[in-house]
Amino acid sequence: MPNRPTADRFHEPPQRNRDFAHLSLDGLREYRAALSSEESRVSYWRRIIQARLDLVRATDSGTAASVEDLGPMFSSSQFGSTSRSALLSVMPVDDMPPLPDLAAIWSREPREDNHSHNLRLIHELSSAESQLSAYRTALHTRLASATTELIARYREDPDQCLSALPENGPAGRSASR
Repeated sequence: MPNRPTADRFHEPPQRNRDFAHLSLDGLREYRAALSSEESRVSYWRRIIQARLDLVRATDSGTAASVEDLGPMFSSSQFGSTSRSALLSVMPVDDMPPLPDLAAIWSREPREDNHSHNLRLIHELSSAESQLSAYRTALHTRLASATTELIARYREDPDQCLSALPENGPAGRSASR
């Protein structure tokens, strides 16, 4: 290892995690993909909640603000997280914080003439943003664990990496063979 940086020489290689023993390699890859997809969705929700907070604050300060254009983005069907249920069925739920009721919060409109109503809505939106952030952090932790497991499996058997390559050619020959 003469060409490797000093920090790499002291870094322990990824180790297998018994929590993932029940997953096949394909199952682990699917789990990682589902985590990544859910993280993207949660990040989107956070940005929308933050935009809504800005609109409520603008309304409360007397600046004209309209949420009519944002409403269709949050139809009630988009709040149900079927992917969350799928993720939680793969691994235990102990580390996953609850998600806020975004549909209920989203349905509330700011009121130009009601400062106390707007403050409550700001508080609820801020709380929802915090819950989404905690959930996103838990997703990142799970994603890192799944990635470590995948790397550990690849280190044990590097040929497993080849199974992730797309197949092409006649009779389903793999591009790597």
